[in-house]
Amino acid sequence: METELTMLDLIIETHIGLERQGPGSTETTKKALSFVDDLGEDALILDLACGTGGQTMIIAQSISGNITGLDILPDFIDVLNENARALGFQENVRGVVGSMDDLDSVFEKESFDLIWSEGAIDGIGFEKGVSYWNSFLKQDGYLAVTCPSWLTDKRPHELEKFWGDAVGGLQSVEENLATLQRSGYRFIAAFVLPNDCWTEYYFAPRSAADTTLTAKYPKNKTVQAYLKDNEYEIELFSKFNQYYGYVFYIGKKT
Repeated sequence: METELTMLDLIIETHIGLERQGPGSTETTKKALSFVDDLGEDALILDLACGTGGQTMIIAQSISGNITGLDILPDFIDVLNENARALGFQENVRGVVGSMDDLDSVFEKESFDLIWSEGAIDGIGFEKGVSYWNSFLKQDGYLAVTCPSWLTDKRPHELEKFWGDAVGGLQSVEENLATLQRSGYRFIAAFVLPNDCWTEYYFAPRSAADTTLTAKYPKNKTVQAYLKDNEYEIELFSKFNQYYGYVFYIGKKT
């Protein structure tokens, strides 16, 4: 009898052992942090859709303060808290289960000095995310997020369809910067993540996890469909990465 699995089951099983659950790197997290100034030792930091906390630990190593990592998947939060203990950050890093588009039930308004989110905001939409999260930042608080963005004015239809089906479509860097400023932030910096953030630090470890899935669930149709989608994503990036990429956006609440 074929094992009953959902796509969410497979996403968790594939990603829970990865350092990162999306494109990024230690270097790009540190680069984004270099634009964040004047955070005191008592700074309150919120890492939204933190996954297992790869970037959360880099923030903890770089900035004094108290960090809350929030993710909707309890399995990821369990790993984050384990990693925090293993690295000696259990006093200033804690993971909690929750949704990045329902912060009101967990946090008070205007309570954070820095809100961070890598590889997740496109799930709810860039404009919705930056607008909603603004109210949870203190005056002059920072926002630092990555979001897949168009890098050119024209792009192949196949690529537009893929991102349209995945997250409802992408915006250009210029459109996102305008949205950031319109949503109550002063522009601080923006930069495109290099290709190795996709290929070396995300696709390669994910593909290794996919290989394990293939052996564990031979001939499972749900697994086969999931793996096919993953392979197609890699194929598109290989062919069309000049048209799009993850961009780090850093703003300061006005």
